[in-house]
Amino acid sequence: MSDSNNVVMENVKIIFRNFAGKETDFNPEGARNFCVLLDDEIAHVMTEDGWNIKWLEPREGADEGEKPQAYIQVKAKYDKGRPPKVVLITSRGQTNLGEKEVEMLDFADIVNVDLIFRPYHWTMRDGRTGISAYLQSLYVTIEEDELERKYAEQQEAAQDVQ
Repeated sequence: MSDSNNVVMENVKIIFRNFAGKETDFNPEGARNFCVLLDDEIAHVMTEDGWNIKWLEPREGADEGEKPQAYIQVKAKYDKGRPPKVVLITSRGQTNLGEKEVEMLDFADIVNVDLIFRPYHWTMRDGRTGISAYLQSLYVTIEEDELERKYAEQQEAAQDVQ
């Protein structure tokens, strides 16, 4: 974590990816988000600080010793304020993904995720308060298959000839 109130997390696993903002039973149309798995210690500290931490119960039929898994939803807003910086990392280098391209991450084979999210403090009319997480920066390294690597090398070779 960071002392600027922003949270920096490296080498995390993300789940429930909805970078496209598709409507689901749990998501209104246009709401782009994903969830980050947290270790128990960080989850408890963030809960005490007011973050909206949720817990996945162990799968039915899971090992008896399996514990609930903490996670936080991170929202990716493009319609208000400064849009998040999303960078795709491949063998060819880094590519910035805009609002129209970011949905490709919903189905990518992700190897590594580093990110920064910022807090948004909210208060409901009934007096409840909390903190939501909004994406600031996301660096995603994806797994490339043999053909992606092959054609990336051919493209580099063609550029070297020019």
